[in-house]
Amino acid sequence: MAAASSDSIPTVNKAWIYSDYGKSADVLKYEANVPVPEVREDQVLIKVAAASLNPVDFQRMLGLFKAIDSPPPTVVGYDVAGVVVKVGSQVNKFKVGDEVYGDINEVSVKKPKNFGTLAEYTAAEEAVLALKPKNLSFAEAASLPVAIETAYEGLEVAEFSAGKSILVLGGAGGVGTQVIQLIISLCFSLVLIITLTRPVSFMFNPRQLAKHVFGASKVAATASTTKLDLLRSLGADLTIDYTKENVEDLQEKFDVVYDTVAVGGISFALTSTASTLEKLEPYLESGKVKAVIDPKGPFPFSKTLEAFAHLETSRATGKVVIYPIP
Repeated sequence: MAAASSDSIPTVNKAWIYSDYGKSADVLKYEANVPVPEVREDQVLIKVAAASLNPVDFQRMLGLFKAIDSPPPTVVGYDVAGVVVKVGSQVNKFKVGDEVYGDINEVSVKKPKNFGTLAEYTAAEEAVLALKPKNLSFAEAASLPVAIETAYEGLEVAEFSAGKSILVLGGAGGVGTQVIQLIISLCFSLVLIITLTRPVSFMFNPRQLAKHVFGASKVAATASTTKLDLLRSLGADLTIDYTKENVEDLQEKFDVVYDTVAVGGISFALTSTASTLEKLEPYLESGKVKAVIDPKGPFPFSKTLEAFAHLETSRATGKVVIYPIP
């Protein structure tokens, strides 16, 4: 995807926008002449290549966060991958032509931006963007920010560490697929680091330590029947078909239950930062952690309403991606 020169950036662009709260099928409209957002000093303008949908998109559209939301009209979308075409005067990290990705809203539900990512162009602070890993396509990169940052931040909130067991509810969804992969990748890296850096006199030898971490730790996850193979391929030790089994009836106990499905219990609002994406870059570039895109997609820009309808069934696998844009 080639970068546009500053004099070729249009004043208007195509976007999906809603002016009133309601169901996506009723309120989300395609508009061909939406003004391209202005770029502040700490922001870059991105020529959008791909975006992905998140439950927060349609929940916000329904007005569930009305009390703390930035009121419509709103161009929908959080996740983005694209090319920098303009940089603000205070931007130091990026230059025109850089391929970037990220969640453009630092705080997920409190006064998020009115101009989102389902448009030809969008603006975002450099603090929430990272360089796109070279091995990822734009569609793959766009699928990751909200999901992988939520997965990582949730594990930090839960104080998850090697040696603990975890049950992931909704393991085949956008966040769930990343939780499973991160647990396995981060635990493996911890073992590798310790075994390479500890002196020989350390109380565990490498074999004992590996047994301690992987023997005591178990990753279990729930999904419907057709998605259990995906969970196994991602590294889950135990897969639970929620259409046939009630997790409350399980005899096993887990140190952590990561619920990606329901709202309640210990919860948190995602704070998106480039530092999380940069921290996880080695795992993405090595292929240890992969993007998981729903097999019905990517959906073209013109099929955004169909993409939302699919997401709203709660049956999507991984992330629902919009690509190409437009």
